[in-house]
Amino acid sequence: MALDGMPADVARRQRELQRNPPPLPAAPFLLVGLGVAALIGQFAFEVLVGTNEAMQTWSTIFVAIVLQAIPFLVLGVVLSAAISAFVPEGAINRALPRRPALAVPVAGLAGAALPGCECASVPVAGRMIADGVSSPAALTFLLSAPAVNPVVLVATAVAFPQAPGIVLARFVASLALAMVMGWLWSRFGRPEWLRPPRRIHIEGGSRWQNFRLTAQHDFLQAGGFLVVGALFAATLNVAVDPNWSSAVAGDPVVSVLVLGLLAVLLAVCSEADAFVVASLTGFSMTAKLAFMVVGPAVDLKLIAMQAGTFGRRFAVRFAPATFAAAIALSLLVGGLLL
Repeated sequence: MALDGMPADVARRQRELQRNPPPLPAAPFLLVGLGVAALIGQFAFEVLVGTNEAMQTWSTIFVAIVLQAIPFLVLGVVLSAAISAFVPEGAINRALPRRPALAVPVAGLAGAALPGCECASVPVAGRMIADGVSSPAALTFLLSAPAVNPVVLVATAVAFPQAPGIVLARFVASLALAMVMGWLWSRFGRPEWLRPPRRIHIEGGSRWQNFRLTAQHDFLQAGGFLVVGALFAATLNVAVDPNWSSAVAGDPVVSVLVLGLLAVLLAVCSEADAFVVASLTGFSMTAKLAFMVVGPAVDLKLIAMQAGTFGRRFAVRFAPATFAAAIALSLLVGGLLL
């Protein structure tokens, strides 16, 4: 790997890293391993807890969430890796209009056609800006790609078989959020708030190697967050006092805020979030919509990734504004379509 104009010693270290890449962090392996162990050992776990109804319920909910979500997670990761490895750099830039106001909706629809998880959308948006794409269009793509692509919409339909209207509501609210934030950044964003990533050239390594490494990285990272989200969802279903849950769920505004904040904290990948929130019985469909609109747009891992890619000054402004817009649009779209 070499950067434009980088010193020879830096280029040499980059080539060494390419030949001998550093090991992947252990945490994703442990989280995915925990999920696999739970799936395999559910029967043994239920034998150990005996007739403890709460623990049996927890185990059943956790395993159901993971089993339902994994096929869509794998499909999303494979498609995202294929796009990263085989779509030529600059192809998206050439397809976008030059005027930012027109590029924003086109970038939003391009995100719908190019599936990818939110973990991958941040570096892709960074590459787009480094390749000359306007920042409003790149940020629109960043928000739309993980939220309104076909994999996510099909997963949502499977998670909510009795409520097909939630699929349209999610598409409309998430696409509207991406375009609104793109236009807001075009109007109010300042160049000094966003640190453009440096242009990077990749040398060596086949496309299939890039595909394999990207898919491996994304699956381990997204799979780990899926396991964490399933653990939290199962625990909430068992541990939270039903009276408190009913009181929160009964308030149309508070319930939307609560599930929106929960989406920020859980940081579940977009291919799996519908299965997690579908298990939270008692909450309104509008509140569940807010969970699915907020999650792919702003959560703890995305805030950290945005700060690392675009700078802290960008993240502290973009994330709160995105959260507020997501809540408002969820209430509006949920009130009209659900």
